[in-house]
Amino acid sequence: MKTKAWSLTLLFLFLPLVSEAQSLTSGRYEAERGNVQPADVPWWRVFNDPLLDSLITVASEQNFSVLSALQRIDMAKANLRIERASALPSITLNGGWSNQQSSGNMEHGVKDWNRNFSTTLDASWEIDIFGSIRQRVKAQRETFHASREEYAATQLSLAAEVASAYINLRETQQELSVVNRNCNTQAAVLGITETRYKTGLVSKLDVSQARSVYYSTRAGIPQLEASINQYINQIAILLGLYPEDVRPVLNSAGPLPEYVEPVSTDIPVSLLLQRPDVLQAEREVDAKAALLGASRSDWLPKVFLNASAGYTSHSLKELMRKNSLTYELSPTISWTLFSGTKLINATRLAKAELEESVHQFNNTILTAIQETDNAISTYQSSLKQIVALREVCLQGEETLRLSLELYKQGLTPFQNVLDSLRSLLTYQNLLTQAQGYSLLQLISLYKATGGGWNN
Repeated sequence: MKTKAWSLTLLFLFLPLVSEAQSLTSGRYEAERGNVQPADVPWWRVFNDPLLDSLITVASEQNFSVLSALQRIDMAKANLRIERASALPSITLNGGWSNQQSSGNMEHGVKDWNRNFSTTLDASWEIDIFGSIRQRVKAQRETFHASREEYAATQLSLAAEVASAYINLRETQQELSVVNRNCNTQAAVLGITETRYKTGLVSKLDVSQARSVYYSTRAGIPQLEASINQYINQIAILLGLYPEDVRPVLNSAGPLPEYVEPVSTDIPVSLLLQRPDVLQAEREVDAKAALLGASRSDWLPKVFLNASAGYTSHSLKELMRKNSLTYELSPTISWTLFSGTKLINATRLAKAELEESVHQFNNTILTAIQETDNAISTYQSSLKQIVALREVCLQGEETLRLSLELYKQGLTPFQNVLDSLRSLLTYQNLLTQAQGYSLLQLISLYKATGGGWNN
């Protein structure tokens, strides 16, 4: 009966502690239930380019920075589970046998044998009265959330990098097309000058000048081809592939996406607060605040419940009998009254880390505002520049046509034709570069706003 009474007493002592531990460890936190996914808003689809969509999809699955970010999520999840385990008791099962013989040359002069069999179940439990464990669990939970936001930020940055490299590639390929078209035009003009020279209508100077312009234009082709190769290599690295794996797909020239995003100048700050890097910085502030609370709790007493139950007997066959039962219950309180300056400096460190994380959060907010404002103003200006350059290119084509007609009639010097050829090449290159630059600024705007917005 005494054994049953003690068992009931132990049960009632443990029940409230079990409830406390379950409140810390039952189930999974909400952030842990969902699977990690890429960015919810595929902003790059506005360019209506299936190849770009495919490149970003492959990069999101194979890029090594993304894979590293996923591993950091797993590490944060493991650390979270380790901290949760601190709320549970530590239970140890021990079993053993000892055989001891005493010396016969001692005081009584009689040898003695002592044989013992034992098995015990020991439990040690820290009762988190002042919240030290809860605060550390909260800190690690916020760190886990921060790692998820870091993953989202990595995905957003990766998509922007792939899209930017792709736009640079298409822009360079279009510049190469512009050069090739102008080479054809200049070759035709060269043919005209050679015909007129052979008929004695012009001097050889016109032929020499036409050749100079033609070969000068062709001299820019190798540099453009080298740039195309560099962008293909860059895209391959972002995709986690070798250049030869993507070169057959990207070598063929493609057009720049024809897309204009209507952008207002009053994008709300609340949108910027949803940027992954801002959310990550916010989570880090919460984690540091929880660690500061935990360090302050370390100044207070710690309460432990130690229990042990088992069997001890001189005979193995009597080990599990009622008379062999042993148990011990020993609640203890531990209060560190002096530890040098360890607790003081631990709290100071936690406070300094919290203040540093707050400064980082504020700096992240300001950076987000700056990046967004710069991207908006630059993108709007680039659209105006494109409109102006399109008109310039039209006038440049008309100037070349008129000057060439007058030259054929002998009504204008060949220098006007040369100037028209050079100017048209410059205008068309500027237009292509402006179109690419505008798309790059739009990508920067999508990145700055955390992946786009709804108009």
